[in-house]
Amino acid sequence: MPYINRKDRQQYQDIVKSIAELIPQDRSLRPGHMNYVISLLIEKVYGREMRYADHNEVVGMLTCAAQEFYRRKTAPYEDKKIKDEGDLHEL
Repeated sequence: MPYINRKDRQQYQDIVKSIAELIPQDRSLRPGHMNYVISLLIEKVYGREMRYADHNEVVGMLTCAAQEFYRRKTAPYEDKKIKDEGDLHEL
């Protein structure tokens, strides 16, 4: 996951928890709300007048966040489901 100093993490905990509580649990609404919050945060951090280097940085950060989420959360989930339900070639 994102590797920042432990001392820097605490400053985000309460505000992220508050935002998370506002996100609907309804699966049909949740993705739009999550996308909005992430996009708004990016705009607030980088501003509306982004340069190419800023776009490159944001796309790289989002790509790495997605890859890290997959590696740390999704792949282990898939491995567990293969053990529980059987692999594709076993069907």
